[in-house]
Amino acid sequence: MKRAIARLQTWWFRLFVVLVLAFLVLPVPKPFDIALMAVPLVLAFVRAPRSEHPPVTVAPPVRGRWVAINSPGTAVPSHGVRAYGQTYAVDLLQPSADAAPKIGWSVRTRAARAYECFGSPVFAMASGTVVRAADRRRDHRSRDTWPALIWMMTVEAFARELGGAAWILGNHVIVQHDDGTHAAYAHLRRGSARVTAGDRVTAGQQLAEVGNTGNTSEPHLHVQLMDGPVVTAAAGIPMRWADPVTVVETDARWSTGDPKPSALPGFPRNGQVFEVGEVRSRP
Repeated sequence: MKRAIARLQTWWFRLFVVLVLAFLVLPVPKPFDIALMAVPLVLAFVRAPRSEHPPVTVAPPVRGRWVAINSPGTAVPSHGVRAYGQTYAVDLLQPSADAAPKIGWSVRTRAARAYECFGSPVFAMASGTVVRAADRRRDHRSRDTWPALIWMMTVEAFARELGGAAWILGNHVIVQHDDGTHAAYAHLRRGSARVTAGDRVTAGQQLAEVGNTGNTSEPHLHVQLMDGPVVTAAAGIPMRWADPVTVVETDARWSTGDPKPSALPGFPRNGQVFEVGEVRSRP
């Protein structure tokens, strides 16, 4: 029941907004108007039941030098919420020597192509079948200054919630693995998808490129495992990377201190810079 309700998360939120607007002009007596608005709002926050699935060993989705942010290696849920199946999700970007040490107040933003990881290849973490592949959304400019972040977290966030999961994920690929788990790769570059729905993929095969689409402040890869193909109805599943991932240093810009008790052991923490070599092929 909870999963069925969660699947309609976007529609509950849309209904709430419609009712708010309608009651501004319709003479509905109190407290009936408040009660009617409260129902879809409460239902919009229903989440799929938590998954008890043990950690799944998969290949890293990137190669080279990267830094982990919003990582389950620091806290779970890694992004602060369990919505959209992202309980154990991680964001990956490439450290840049010219990155600002802190967030500033400039209204000027940077083009996506100015970031080092933009256009980097994204690889399948396990073998399976592509369930969904979308890459038509444009790559927007960064949201990495306070004015831009405030805009992103208010006006844009409201619009994306109304738009639904596709507006949150941006361009994305979802793969159903042979073990029944699903992986979502989000914020991909426009026009970069190398697969379509129904394609068979193997671990290590390139799926697309890192972009800056959807709910993003700068180009990065958002990747997660979940127990179903529909992110609003899915629960997150923990993952571990099989091939050697060598932590080489800590990027102070992204570090958030010691891991919380809920953290996933053995996974890179927020701010940890790691290197991934060539991944051994798997069936």
